[in-house]
Amino acid sequence: MDPLESVKITFFQECDEHLATLEGDLLAMEESAGDREAIDAVFRAVHSIKGGAGAFGLEALVSFAHVFETALDHMREGRLAVTHEAVQIMLRANDILADHVEAAKSGADADAAAAAAMMAELNALSPGEGGEAGGDDALDAGGTAPDELGFVPLKMDIADIGGDDTASDPAADDADWVVTFAPHARLYATANDALILLRELTRLGESDVSLDASALPGLDEIDPEGAYLSWTVRLLASCTEDDIREVFDFVDGDCTLTLERATGDGQGAGGSGDAADELPPADELGFRPVQIAIGEDDAITSPVAESDATPASAEPAASAAPQAASPPPTAKPAASPAASATIRVDLDRVDKLIDLVGELVINQAMLAQRVSETVIANDSNVSMGLDELEQLTREIQDSVMAIRAQPVRIVFQRMSRVARECASATGKQVRLVTEGEGTEVDKTVIERLSEPITHMLRNAVDHGLESPERRAEVGKPAEGVVRLSARHQSGRIVIDVADDGGGINRERVFNSAVEKGLVSADATLTDDEIDNLIMMPGFSTAQEVSNISGRGVGMDVVKRSIQELGGRLSISSEPGVGTTFSLSLPLTLAVLDGMVVSAGGQTLVAPLTSIVETLQPKADAVRRIGPNRTVLAVRGAHVPLVDVGVAMGWRTEPLPATEGVAILVDSEVHGEAALLVDGIQGQRQVVIKSLEANYQHVDCIAAATILGDGRVALIIDVESTIGSNLRGATPAEAKELLAAAG
Repeated sequence: MDPLESVKITFFQECDEHLATLEGDLLAMEESAGDREAIDAVFRAVHSIKGGAGAFGLEALVSFAHVFETALDHMREGRLAVTHEAVQIMLRANDILADHVEAAKSGADADAAAAAAMMAELNALSPGEGGEAGGDDALDAGGTAPDELGFVPLKMDIADIGGDDTASDPAADDADWVVTFAPHARLYATANDALILLRELTRLGESDVSLDASALPGLDEIDPEGAYLSWTVRLLASCTEDDIREVFDFVDGDCTLTLERATGDGQGAGGSGDAADELPPADELGFRPVQIAIGEDDAITSPVAESDATPASAEPAASAAPQAASPPPTAKPAASPAASATIRVDLDRVDKLIDLVGELVINQAMLAQRVSETVIANDSNVSMGLDELEQLTREIQDSVMAIRAQPVRIVFQRMSRVARECASATGKQVRLVTEGEGTEVDKTVIERLSEPITHMLRNAVDHGLESPERRAEVGKPAEGVVRLSARHQSGRIVIDVADDGGGINRERVFNSAVEKGLVSADATLTDDEIDNLIMMPGFSTAQEVSNISGRGVGMDVVKRSIQELGGRLSISSEPGVGTTFSLSLPLTLAVLDGMVVSAGGQTLVAPLTSIVETLQPKADAVRRIGPNRTVLAVRGAHVPLVDVGVAMGWRTEPLPATEGVAILVDSEVHGEAALLVDGIQGQRQVVIKSLEANYQHVDCIAAATILGDGRVALIIDVESTIGSNLRGATPAEAKELLAAAG
């Protein structure tokens, strides 16, 4: 691969990272009432994207990012207020910026009309005359106008290249600061531009810039990736050292930077130049290390140009002398282990590694199966070695899965924008509260969470929350609250979308379902069954079709998406209090701890995370309900007893309860129930294989796996299997079964 192309790929990866956080940073900027750190975070992201785009000649992206950056710069300077309207514009500008990055990545052209319209809005935000971007900086001291990218030509003195400009510079007598700036090669390799830094520096006040090109070799010796130029800037400004260093924040460690207070004789604060002989010898670029005080007790060693280097006293000169034997520092110190503990790896490589670990788990199970079929003592070396291999395989699998684990923050950050836009479209006041953003889940799950959560959030704002007027009538604050939370529970991740609205209007839901022919008018449904009607295809209670709702497409899509992830969706609602949608998902889609069971002559796997206990039913604990349904007494309570062989259609007559094994399971929707199987073969870790991707969806089955003996075993969908016991039951039977499940 072309080295430049690999750098370009890295640039687009970094753009994706910046864009992923930009939206949240913009909202945080508004919430913090214009906090400088929040504004700087947004500015740095846009600036980094612009700098990298400039290195690859992405002119359209550079042009747009520059206008965006200029508006943010005005915010940093306090010349533009951080208002709701301004942030709204910048949120839309962020969308256009993302479009530009995506277009550059694919080699296509971005929407020029949309970009031009947004640039006009950003320019209008600027406080300059006529709304021109750049405001008071639109013209330089000589009245030169900026070019099409907004850059102002910078006047630079190169008449005496390589000479000693310090002594002959007439402006030095009045200079307040003398800044020496020498870029390293890495500064250019990271897509930064020395000219932009100099331009930002000259904005601090009247300045005079001189170039030192004495280190520039002949054309036959030039390294295209090298850095040979340095600049000395004399600032006639009453700015602080922090103001100057802030200009170079993005290139800290990628350049040599020296700051000195200038005195009336045109030299630095170190006094006369007579003490120069006491300094260490200068390097080939004319720089020598000196001590510069930056605090009461701290000092840093920073190279300074030989022409400007003067010690404050003999004592600093003496302290600098011992360093002469070692090369002058030209880069920042080595980063701490925490800062260098991450690497960028292609996702395909991680996926391949996970696939290999899955095969390792299968082969380990096969090996254990073969050994168990032979006559080998449990305390033999082979058996103990197999136990160690099983433990090691599990640790490898856990470690590899942790590589793909990502916090749900990635999804939650996008939801602030969704809630904001829905609130604006519906005229409601909404506050989104997020909890558990650091909860981690496998990347394959993260990538497919955005759509269902977006649907539920829009549903909560549009249907769940009342209007401000209605909330005032019932004594609620005008601002509604939607809570988005995530947590780990029983080896799964549970995500709740809860609102404090009026709850589900069950009468209206039932009538709407009858009108659409989804249920019969004489149907007798429980509250939970009515609540679940909203997840039926084509259901909607919206009286008007809008951009948010009314087309009958929404919650059924959510339910199907969650089921495809091996998850469950449940609803709980209380009139006048609010509604909560709960998503229960597996932490990973790759590996599962399960109990291998047999039913109807077939081998199945029951997810261990759903199992509470196993027991042998006794005759007096079994009670019949109706002709075909049974409940089991467990410690003073009754739970539905579901024959797995019958539910799967492998037999028509249920197995006598006393001849099988009952597995007590806990489900999100139906509560506790007992699954009746023929027997239990053991507990093991299995690799999940998608049934939908390789075959098709099968009722009561979540996925498939390969056992140690090479056979394919189906993984039970506990929720669907319990639900199958309720289908076809009479209302009285269903009511009694649900009451038994609690």
